[in-house]
Amino acid sequence: MNNQSGTKQIRKWILAIPLAVVLAIAAAACGAVQQGNSGTAGSQYQTVQVEKGTLIENIGATGAVRSNQSAMLVWKTAGTIGAVNAGAGDKAKMGEVLATLKSDANLVALQANLTIAQENLAQLTSPQAVANARLTVTTAQTAVNNAQTALNNEQYWQNTSLIQNYYANYVLAKDRLDKAQTNWDNIHGGEYINNVNEAAAYNRLYAAQQAFDTAHYYYSLYSQAPTQNNMDQAQATLDLASATLKNAQTYLAVLTGGTAPADATGSDLFRLNQARLAVQTAQANLDATQITAPFDGTVTEVNSMVGDQVAPATRAFRLDDVSKLKVDVQVSEVDINAVQVGQPVTLTFDAVAGKPYHGEVEELDQVGNAAQGAVTFTVTVVLTDADASVKPGMTAAVSIIVKQLSNVLLVPDRAVRLVKNQHVVYVLQNGQPQMVKITLGASSDTQSEVASGDLKVGDAIILNPLSSPSTLP
Repeated sequence: MNNQSGTKQIRKWILAIPLAVVLAIAAAACGAVQQGNSGTAGSQYQTVQVEKGTLIENIGATGAVRSNQSAMLVWKTAGTIGAVNAGAGDKAKMGEVLATLKSDANLVALQANLTIAQENLAQLTSPQAVANARLTVTTAQTAVNNAQTALNNEQYWQNTSLIQNYYANYVLAKDRLDKAQTNWDNIHGGEYINNVNEAAAYNRLYAAQQAFDTAHYYYSLYSQAPTQNNMDQAQATLDLASATLKNAQTYLAVLTGGTAPADATGSDLFRLNQARLAVQTAQANLDATQITAPFDGTVTEVNSMVGDQVAPATRAFRLDDVSKLKVDVQVSEVDINAVQVGQPVTLTFDAVAGKPYHGEVEELDQVGNAAQGAVTFTVTVVLTDADASVKPGMTAAVSIIVKQLSNVLLVPDRAVRLVKNQHVVYVLQNGQPQMVKITLGASSDTQSEVASGDLKVGDAIILNPLSSPSTLP
Protein backbone atom coordinates (compact mmCIF):
# COMPACT_ATOMS: atom_id res chain seq x y z
CA MET A 1 0.00 0.00 0.00
CA ASN A 2 1.26 3.50 -0.89
CA ASN A 3 0.24 6.47 1.22
CA GLN A 4 1.28 9.79 -0.23
CA SER A 5 0.00 13.27 0.62
CA GLY A 6 -2.99 11.88 2.44
CA THR A 7 -3.99 9.73 -0.56
CA LYS A 8 -3.94 5.94 -0.30
CA GLN A 9 -4.65 3.27 -2.86
CA ILE A 10 -5.28 -0.46 -2.74
CA ARG A 11 -5.56 -2.86 -5.64
CA LYS A 12 -7.69 -5.86 -4.79
CA TRP A 13 -10.42 -8.25 -5.90
CA ILE A 14 -13.92 -7.70 -4.60
CA LEU A 15 -16.19 -10.71 -4.35
CA ALA A 16 -19.77 -10.66 -5.51
CA ILE A 17 -20.95 -13.49 -3.17
CA PRO A 18 -23.98 -15.53 -4.30
CA LEU A 19 -26.86 -15.66 -1.86
CA ALA A 20 -26.53 -19.45 -1.75
CA VAL A 21 -23.01 -19.13 -0.35
CA VAL A 22 -24.14 -16.75 2.38
CA LEU A 23 -26.94 -19.12 3.35
CA ALA A 24 -24.55 -22.07 3.23
CA ILE A 25 -22.11 -20.31 5.59
CA ALA A 26 -24.90 -19.56 8.04
CA ALA A 27 -26.21 -23.14 7.80
CA ALA A 28 -22.74 -24.61 8.22
CA ALA A 29 -22.07 -22.53 11.30
CA CYS A 30 -25.37 -23.55 12.78
CA GLY A 31 -24.74 -27.16 11.84
CA ALA A 32 -21.29 -27.07 13.43
CA VAL A 33 -22.74 -25.96 16.72
CA GLN A 34 -25.45 -28.61 16.59
CA GLN A 35 -22.96 -31.33 15.63
CA GLY A 36 -20.63 -30.24 18.41
CA ASN A 37 -23.41 -30.67 20.89
CA SER A 38 -24.29 -34.13 19.58
CA GLY A 39 -20.72 -35.36 19.89
CA THR A 40 -20.38 -36.62 16.28
CA ALA A 41 -17.07 -36.51 14.37
CA GLY A 42 -18.35 -33.96 11.82
CA SER A 43 -19.02 -31.45 14.59
CA GLN A 44 -15.31 -30.60 14.62
CA TYR A 45 -15.52 -28.74 11.29
CA GLN A 46 -17.12 -25.66 9.87
CA THR A 47 -17.90 -26.08 6.18
CA VAL A 48 -19.19 -24.11 3.24
CA GLN A 49 -20.38 -25.35 -0.11
CA VAL A 50 -18.40 -24.55 -3.24
CA GLU A 51 -20.26 -22.16 -5.54
CA LYS A 52 -19.62 -20.19 -8.70
CA GLY A 53 -19.63 -16.42 -8.50
CA THR A 54 -18.09 -13.19 -9.75
CA LEU A 55 -14.74 -11.63 -8.82
CA ILE A 56 -14.13 -7.95 -9.48
CA GLU A 57 -10.58 -6.59 -9.64
CA ASN A 58 -10.35 -3.00 -8.55
CA ILE A 59 -7.84 -0.30 -7.68
CA GLY A 60 -8.73 1.67 -4.61
CA ALA A 61 -7.61 5.17 -3.69
CA THR A 62 -8.85 8.30 -1.98
CA GLY A 63 -9.12 11.86 -3.19
CA ALA A 64 -11.03 15.10 -2.78
CA VAL A 65 -14.06 16.14 -4.81
CA ARG A 66 -13.55 19.15 -7.02
CA SER A 67 -15.73 21.09 -9.40
CA ASN A 68 -15.42 20.79 -13.15
CA GLN A 69 -14.16 24.37 -13.31
CA SER A 70 -13.33 26.84 -10.58
CA ALA A 71 -12.24 30.47 -10.50
CA MET A 72 -11.41 32.98 -7.81
CA LEU A 73 -12.63 36.36 -9.11
CA VAL A 74 -10.66 39.42 -8.01
CA TRP A 75 -10.93 43.16 -8.55
CA LYS A 76 -8.57 44.57 -11.17
CA THR A 77 -8.76 48.22 -10.14
CA ALA A 78 -9.29 50.31 -7.02
CA GLY A 79 -12.56 51.89 -5.96
CA THR A 80 -15.66 51.62 -3.80
CA ILE A 81 -18.13 48.79 -4.37
CA GLY A 82 -21.44 50.24 -5.51
CA ALA A 83 -23.52 47.10 -6.09
CA VAL A 84 -23.36 43.38 -5.31
CA ASN A 85 -25.73 41.32 -7.45
CA ALA A 86 -25.03 37.74 -6.31
CA GLY A 87 -24.90 35.79 -3.09
CA ALA A 88 -23.50 32.43 -2.05
CA GLY A 89 -25.36 29.61 -3.76
CA ASP A 90 -26.69 31.75 -6.60
CA LYS A 91 -26.41 30.50 -10.16
CA ALA A 92 -24.52 32.74 -12.59
CA LYS A 93 -24.38 32.74 -16.38
CA MET A 94 -21.21 33.50 -18.29
CA GLY A 95 -20.88 37.28 -18.67
CA GLU A 96 -23.33 38.07 -15.87
CA VAL A 97 -22.28 41.08 -13.77
CA LEU A 98 -21.83 40.01 -10.15
CA ALA A 99 -20.65 43.34 -8.68
CA THR A 100 -19.75 46.87 -9.82
CA LEU A 101 -17.79 49.80 -8.45
CA LYS A 102 -19.46 53.06 -7.55
CA SER A 103 -19.63 55.69 -10.30
CA ASP A 104 -17.03 58.44 -9.83
CA ALA A 105 -14.78 60.73 -11.87
CA ASN A 106 -12.48 57.85 -12.74
CA LEU A 107 -15.36 55.77 -14.09
CA VAL A 108 -16.62 58.70 -16.20
CA ALA A 109 -13.14 59.16 -17.67
CA LEU A 110 -12.92 55.48 -18.56
CA GLN A 111 -16.28 55.62 -20.32
CA ALA A 112 -15.16 58.71 -22.28
CA ASN A 113 -11.93 57.00 -23.35
CA LEU A 114 -13.92 54.06 -24.69
CA THR A 115 -16.27 56.34 -26.64
CA ILE A 116 -13.37 58.21 -28.25
CA ALA A 117 -11.59 54.99 -29.20
CA GLN A 118 -14.77 53.54 -30.71
CA GLU A 119 -15.40 56.69 -32.78
CA ASN A 120 -11.84 56.66 -34.11
CA LEU A 121 -12.18 53.01 -35.13
CA ALA A 122 -15.55 53.73 -36.75
CA GLN A 123 -13.97 56.39 -38.95
CA LEU A 124 -11.21 54.04 -40.08
CA THR A 125 -13.75 51.35 -41.02
CA SER A 126 -16.48 53.54 -42.51
CA PRO A 127 -17.87 53.04 -46.06
CA GLN A 128 -15.82 56.03 -47.19
CA ALA A 129 -12.66 54.44 -45.79
CA VAL A 130 -13.45 51.21 -47.64
CA ALA A 131 -14.00 53.12 -50.90
CA ASN A 132 -10.66 54.91 -50.48
CA ALA A 133 -8.99 51.57 -49.84
CA ARG A 134 -10.44 50.19 -53.11
CA LEU A 135 -9.14 53.23 -54.99
CA THR A 136 -5.71 52.76 -53.45
CA VAL A 137 -5.63 49.16 -54.66
CA THR A 138 -6.55 50.27 -58.21
CA THR A 139 -3.87 52.96 -58.24
CA ALA A 140 -1.28 50.56 -56.87
CA GLN A 141 -2.16 47.99 -59.54
CA THR A 142 -1.60 50.59 -62.28
CA ALA A 143 1.78 51.46 -60.80
CA VAL A 144 2.75 47.79 -60.85
CA ASN A 145 1.74 47.46 -64.50
CA ASN A 146 3.78 50.53 -65.48
CA ALA A 147 6.80 49.37 -63.53
CA GLN A 148 6.60 45.93 -65.14
CA THR A 149 6.48 47.51 -68.61
CA ALA A 150 9.51 49.67 -67.85
CA LEU A 151 11.44 46.64 -66.67
CA ASN A 152 10.42 44.71 -69.77
CA ASN A 153 11.73 47.54 -71.94
CA GLU A 154 15.04 47.45 -70.14
CA GLN A 155 15.21 43.71 -70.68
CA TYR A 156 14.38 44.08 -74.41
CA TRP A 157 17.55 46.14 -74.80
CA GLN A 158 19.47 43.00 -74.03
CA ASN A 159 17.70 41.09 -76.86
CA THR A 160 20.22 40.81 -79.76
CA SER A 161 17.64 39.42 -82.18
CA LEU A 162 15.30 42.28 -81.46
CA ILE A 163 18.06 44.82 -82.04
CA GLN A 164 18.94 43.15 -85.37
CA ASN A 165 15.29 43.33 -86.40
CA TYR A 166 15.10 47.03 -85.61
CA TYR A 167 18.32 47.56 -87.58
CA ALA A 168 16.91 45.68 -90.57
CA ASN A 169 13.80 47.90 -90.43
CA TYR A 170 16.08 50.92 -90.30
CA VAL A 171 18.06 49.80 -93.40
CA LEU A 172 14.92 49.07 -95.40
CA ALA A 173 13.35 52.37 -94.35
CA LYS A 174 16.53 54.23 -95.36
CA ASP A 175 16.50 52.59 -98.78
CA ARG A 176 12.84 53.46 -99.36
CA LEU A 177 13.50 57.05 -98.29
CA ASP A 178 16.45 57.40 -100.65
CA LYS A 179 14.42 56.11 -103.60
CA ALA A 180 11.48 58.34 -102.75
CA GLN A 181 13.80 61.34 -102.52
CA THR A 182 15.40 60.57 -105.88
CA ASN A 183 12.00 60.16 -107.53
CA TRP A 184 10.81 63.45 -106.08
CA ASP A 185 13.93 65.25 -107.19
CA ASN A 186 13.45 63.96 -110.73
CA ILE A 187 9.77 64.88 -111.02
CA HIS A 188 9.54 68.13 -109.07
CA GLY A 189 10.48 71.04 -111.29
CA GLY A 190 9.27 74.12 -109.43
CA GLU A 191 8.42 75.68 -106.12
CA TYR A 192 4.91 74.24 -106.03
CA ILE A 193 3.33 70.93 -106.91
CA ASN A 194 2.00 71.36 -110.42
CA ASN A 195 0.46 67.98 -111.27
CA VAL A 196 -0.77 64.62 -110.05
CA ASN A 197 2.54 62.89 -110.54
CA GLU A 198 4.32 65.41 -108.36
CA ALA A 199 1.65 65.02 -105.69
CA ALA A 200 1.99 61.23 -105.66
CA ALA A 201 5.78 61.49 -105.51
CA TYR A 202 5.56 63.87 -102.58
CA ASN A 203 3.19 61.57 -100.66
CA ARG A 204 5.60 58.66 -101.14
CA LEU A 205 8.48 60.82 -99.93
CA TYR A 206 6.55 62.00 -96.88
CA ALA A 207 5.50 58.43 -95.89
CA ALA A 208 9.03 57.14 -96.40
CA GLN A 209 10.38 59.91 -94.18
CA GLN A 210 7.92 59.02 -91.39
CA ALA A 211 8.77 55.31 -91.62
CA PHE A 212 12.46 56.10 -91.56
CA ASP A 213 12.15 58.34 -88.50
CA THR A 214 10.27 55.58 -86.62
CA ALA A 215 12.76 52.86 -87.58
CA HIS A 216 15.65 55.12 -86.68
CA TYR A 217 14.12 55.91 -83.25
CA TYR A 218 13.66 52.26 -82.24
CA TYR A 219 17.03 51.21 -83.58
CA SER A 220 18.72 54.04 -81.71
CA LEU A 221 16.77 53.23 -78.57
CA TYR A 222 17.46 49.50 -78.43
CA SER A 223 20.94 49.52 -79.86
CA GLN A 224 22.18 51.26 -76.71
CA ALA A 225 22.44 48.50 -74.02
CA PRO A 226 21.12 49.58 -70.59
CA THR A 227 23.52 49.88 -67.66
CA GLN A 228 23.20 47.69 -64.58
CA ASN A 229 22.05 50.75 -62.69
CA ASN A 230 19.14 51.12 -65.16
CA MET A 231 18.16 47.49 -64.57
CA ASP A 232 18.44 47.81 -60.78
CA GLN A 233 16.31 50.95 -60.72
CA ALA A 234 13.61 49.36 -62.87
CA GLN A 235 13.55 46.24 -60.66
CA ALA A 236 13.45 48.30 -57.46
CA THR A 237 10.57 50.36 -58.83
CA LEU A 238 8.64 47.19 -59.60
CA ASP A 239 9.39 45.69 -56.16
CA LEU A 240 8.21 48.83 -54.40
CA ALA A 241 5.04 48.98 -56.49
CA SER A 242 4.32 45.29 -55.79
CA ALA A 243 4.82 45.74 -52.04
CA THR A 244 2.54 48.78 -52.04
CA LEU A 245 -0.12 46.81 -53.90
CA LYS A 246 0.13 43.88 -51.48
CA ASN A 247 -0.27 46.16 -48.46
CA ALA A 248 -3.23 47.89 -50.08
CA GLN A 249 -4.90 44.57 -50.87
CA THR A 250 -4.33 43.28 -47.33
CA TYR A 251 -5.74 46.46 -45.80
CA LEU A 252 -8.84 46.28 -48.02
CA ALA A 253 -9.34 42.62 -47.12
CA VAL A 254 -9.17 43.43 -43.40
CA LEU A 255 -11.60 46.31 -43.78
CA THR A 256 -14.10 44.04 -45.54
CA GLY A 257 -14.00 41.26 -42.93
CA GLY A 258 -10.88 39.29 -43.82
CA THR A 259 -7.82 38.54 -41.71
CA ALA A 260 -4.29 39.76 -42.21
CA PRO A 261 -1.30 37.42 -42.49
CA ALA A 262 1.03 37.39 -39.51
CA ASP A 263 3.76 39.18 -41.52
CA ALA A 264 1.45 41.85 -42.98
CA THR A 265 2.79 45.43 -42.88
CA GLY A 266 1.73 48.88 -43.98
CA SER A 267 0.99 52.19 -42.33
CA ASP A 268 -2.77 51.90 -42.90
CA LEU A 269 -2.90 48.45 -41.34
CA PHE A 270 -0.78 49.67 -38.43
CA ARG A 271 -3.20 52.54 -37.74
CA LEU A 272 -6.16 50.17 -37.92
CA ASN A 273 -4.54 47.72 -35.49
CA GLN A 274 -3.69 50.55 -33.14
CA ALA A 275 -7.28 51.78 -33.23
CA ARG A 276 -8.63 48.30 -32.48
CA LEU A 277 -6.14 47.87 -29.65
CA ALA A 278 -7.18 51.23 -28.22
CA VAL A 279 -10.82 50.06 -28.13
CA GLN A 280 -9.83 46.78 -26.47
CA THR A 281 -7.70 48.57 -23.88
CA ALA A 282 -10.41 51.12 -23.11
CA GLN A 283 -13.00 48.35 -22.81
CA ALA A 284 -10.74 46.30 -20.53
CA ASN A 285 -10.14 49.32 -18.29
CA LEU A 286 -13.88 49.90 -18.06
CA ASP A 287 -14.57 46.19 -17.47
CA ALA A 288 -12.15 46.28 -14.55
CA THR A 289 -14.76 48.30 -12.64
CA GLN A 290 -17.05 45.28 -12.46
CA ILE A 291 -16.87 41.55 -11.75
CA THR A 292 -18.39 39.24 -14.36
CA ALA A 293 -18.81 35.47 -14.42
CA PRO A 294 -16.25 33.87 -16.78
CA PHE A 295 -18.39 30.74 -17.19
CA ASP A 296 -21.72 29.25 -16.11
CA GLY A 297 -21.49 28.21 -12.48
CA THR A 298 -22.51 28.61 -8.86
CA VAL A 299 -21.27 31.36 -6.55
CA THR A 300 -19.61 29.45 -3.72
CA GLU A 301 -17.87 32.31 -1.92
CA VAL A 302 -18.66 36.02 -1.55
CA ASN A 303 -16.11 38.53 -0.28
CA SER A 304 -17.75 41.75 -1.47
CA MET A 305 -20.13 44.13 0.27
CA VAL A 306 -21.54 47.46 -0.87
CA GLY A 307 -19.31 50.27 0.38
CA ASP A 308 -16.14 48.19 0.66
CA GLN A 309 -12.92 49.85 -0.49
CA VAL A 310 -11.05 47.51 -2.84
CA ALA A 311 -7.68 47.46 -4.54
CA PRO A 312 -6.32 45.40 -7.43
CA ALA A 313 -6.20 41.66 -6.56
CA THR A 314 -8.81 42.00 -3.78
CA ARG A 315 -10.87 38.80 -3.69
CA ALA A 316 -14.49 39.27 -4.74
CA PHE A 317 -16.17 35.90 -5.44
CA ARG A 318 -15.45 32.26 -6.02
CA LEU A 319 -17.32 30.60 -8.87
CA ASP A 320 -17.57 26.83 -9.36
CA ASP A 321 -19.09 24.77 -12.13
CA VAL A 322 -20.63 21.97 -10.08
CA SER A 323 -22.59 20.52 -13.01
CA LYS A 324 -19.85 17.91 -13.26
CA LEU A 325 -17.96 16.82 -10.14
CA LYS A 326 -14.58 15.14 -10.35
CA VAL A 327 -12.10 13.38 -8.10
CA ASP A 328 -8.35 13.22 -8.78
CA VAL A 329 -6.62 10.16 -7.31
CA GLN A 330 -3.06 8.90 -7.41
CA VAL A 331 -2.45 5.44 -8.89
CA SER A 332 0.84 3.59 -8.50
CA GLU A 333 3.03 2.96 -11.53
CA VAL A 334 2.49 -0.76 -10.84
CA ASP A 335 -1.24 -0.42 -11.50
CA ILE A 336 -1.53 2.45 -13.98
CA ASN A 337 -1.41 0.25 -17.10
CA ALA A 338 -4.56 -1.51 -15.93
CA VAL A 339 -6.49 1.76 -15.88
CA GLN A 340 -8.28 2.90 -19.04
CA VAL A 341 -10.54 5.84 -19.86
CA GLY A 342 -14.20 4.84 -19.52
CA GLN A 343 -13.75 2.17 -16.84
CA PRO A 344 -16.55 2.16 -14.22
CA VAL A 345 -15.90 3.52 -10.76
CA THR A 346 -17.70 3.32 -7.42
CA LEU A 347 -17.31 6.06 -4.81
CA THR A 348 -18.26 6.39 -1.17
CA PHE A 349 -18.12 9.39 1.14
CA ASP A 350 -17.77 9.60 4.90
CA ALA A 351 -20.05 12.63 4.71
CA VAL A 352 -22.79 10.61 2.96
CA ALA A 353 -23.04 7.40 4.94
CA GLY A 354 -24.52 4.29 3.40
CA LYS A 355 -24.90 5.59 -0.13
CA PRO A 356 -22.55 4.53 -2.93
CA TYR A 357 -22.08 6.69 -6.02
CA HIS A 358 -20.91 5.85 -9.48
CA GLY A 359 -18.62 7.35 -12.07
CA GLU A 360 -16.06 6.56 -14.71
CA VAL A 361 -12.43 7.25 -15.53
CA GLU A 362 -12.31 10.45 -17.59
CA GLU A 363 -8.59 11.10 -17.92
CA LEU A 364 -5.22 9.77 -16.81
CA ASP A 365 -1.79 11.37 -16.90
CA GLN A 366 0.78 10.06 -19.32
CA VAL A 367 3.68 11.23 -17.14
CA GLY A 368 4.21 10.07 -13.57
CA ASN A 369 5.00 12.11 -10.46
CA ALA A 370 7.88 11.00 -8.27
CA ALA A 371 7.59 11.66 -4.53
CA GLN A 372 9.27 9.99 -1.56
CA GLY A 373 10.73 7.26 -3.73
CA ALA A 374 7.39 6.27 -5.32
CA VAL A 375 5.97 7.09 -8.74
CA THR A 376 2.25 7.72 -9.13
CA PHE A 377 -0.02 8.88 -11.94
CA THR A 378 -3.00 11.19 -11.55
CA VAL A 379 -6.28 9.63 -12.64
CA THR A 380 -9.37 11.85 -12.97
CA VAL A 381 -12.74 10.31 -12.17
CA VAL A 382 -16.03 12.01 -13.04
CA LEU A 383 -19.18 11.28 -11.01
CA THR A 384 -22.18 10.26 -13.10
CA ASP A 385 -24.88 10.32 -10.44
CA ALA A 386 -23.79 13.06 -8.04
CA ASP A 387 -26.52 14.82 -6.07
CA ALA A 388 -26.74 17.81 -3.75
CA SER A 389 -25.20 15.80 -0.89
CA VAL A 390 -21.83 15.64 -2.67
CA LYS A 391 -19.90 18.89 -2.46
CA PRO A 392 -16.46 20.05 -3.60
CA GLY A 393 -13.81 19.38 -0.98
CA MET A 394 -15.36 16.15 0.39
CA THR A 395 -13.10 13.14 0.72
CA ALA A 396 -14.04 10.24 -1.53
CA ALA A 397 -13.03 6.59 -1.41
CA VAL A 398 -12.65 5.59 -5.04
CA SER A 399 -12.73 2.06 -6.43
CA ILE A 400 -11.77 1.73 -10.11
CA ILE A 401 -13.05 -1.53 -11.60
CA VAL A 402 -10.31 -2.71 -13.96
CA LYS A 403 -11.38 -6.35 -14.51
CA GLN A 404 -14.34 -8.60 -13.78
CA LEU A 405 -14.47 -12.41 -13.81
CA SER A 406 -17.91 -14.00 -14.04
CA ASN A 407 -19.13 -17.54 -13.32
CA VAL A 408 -15.85 -18.79 -11.82
CA LEU A 409 -15.43 -21.44 -9.13
CA LEU A 410 -14.68 -19.76 -5.80
CA VAL A 411 -13.18 -20.92 -2.52
CA PRO A 412 -12.71 -18.98 0.74
CA ASP A 413 -9.07 -17.96 1.31
CA ARG A 414 -9.29 -19.16 4.94
CA ALA A 415 -9.89 -22.69 3.68
CA VAL A 416 -6.78 -22.82 1.48
CA ARG A 417 -3.57 -24.43 2.80
CA LEU A 418 -0.10 -24.80 1.33
CA VAL A 419 1.33 -28.34 1.46
CA LYS A 420 4.75 -28.86 -0.07
CA ASN A 421 4.31 -25.73 -2.27
CA GLN A 422 0.93 -27.00 -3.44
CA HIS A 423 -2.35 -25.24 -2.67
CA VAL A 424 -4.93 -27.60 -1.23
CA VAL A 425 -8.35 -27.50 0.38
CA TYR A 426 -10.08 -30.13 2.53
CA VAL A 427 -13.46 -31.44 1.57
CA LEU A 428 -15.69 -33.16 4.14
CA GLN A 429 -16.73 -36.54 2.79
CA ASN A 430 -18.62 -39.04 4.96
CA GLY A 431 -17.66 -37.02 8.03
CA GLN A 432 -13.92 -37.14 7.20
CA PRO A 433 -11.65 -34.46 5.64
CA GLN A 434 -10.21 -35.31 2.24
CA MET A 435 -7.34 -33.25 0.74
CA VAL A 436 -7.92 -31.85 -2.78
CA LYS A 437 -5.12 -30.22 -4.76
CA ILE A 438 -6.06 -27.00 -6.56
CA THR A 439 -4.47 -24.20 -8.60
CA LEU A 440 -5.55 -20.69 -7.74
CA GLY A 441 -6.26 -17.87 -10.15
CA ALA A 442 -7.32 -14.36 -9.21
CA SER A 443 -8.06 -13.52 -5.60
CA SER A 444 -9.96 -10.96 -3.55
CA ASP A 445 -9.55 -10.17 0.13
CA THR A 446 -11.56 -13.24 1.12
CA GLN A 447 -12.04 -15.45 -1.95
CA SER A 448 -9.95 -17.00 -4.72
CA GLU A 449 -10.70 -18.37 -8.14
CA VAL A 450 -10.06 -22.10 -8.62
CA ALA A 451 -8.21 -22.29 -11.93
CA SER A 452 -7.89 -26.09 -11.88
CA GLY A 453 -8.31 -29.06 -9.55
CA ASP A 454 -10.75 -31.82 -8.57
CA LEU A 455 -13.17 -29.47 -6.92
CA LYS A 456 -16.77 -29.09 -8.01
CA VAL A 457 -19.85 -27.08 -7.17
CA GLY A 458 -21.55 -28.35 -4.05
CA ASP A 459 -18.44 -29.80 -2.35
CA ALA A 460 -18.35 -29.05 1.38
CA ILE A 461 -15.05 -27.27 2.00
CA ILE A 462 -13.69 -27.32 5.54
CA LEU A 463 -13.01 -23.80 6.82
CA ASN A 464 -11.20 -24.92 10.00
CA PRO A 465 -9.10 -28.07 9.51
CA LEU A 466 -8.12 -29.06 13.07
CA SER A 467 -5.00 -31.03 12.30
CA SER A 468 -1.78 -29.79 10.69
CA PRO A 469 -2.22 -29.87 6.90
CA SER A 470 0.89 -32.01 6.46
CA THR A 471 -0.48 -34.75 8.73
CA LEU A 472 -3.94 -34.92 7.29
CA PRO A 473 -4.63 -37.70 4.79
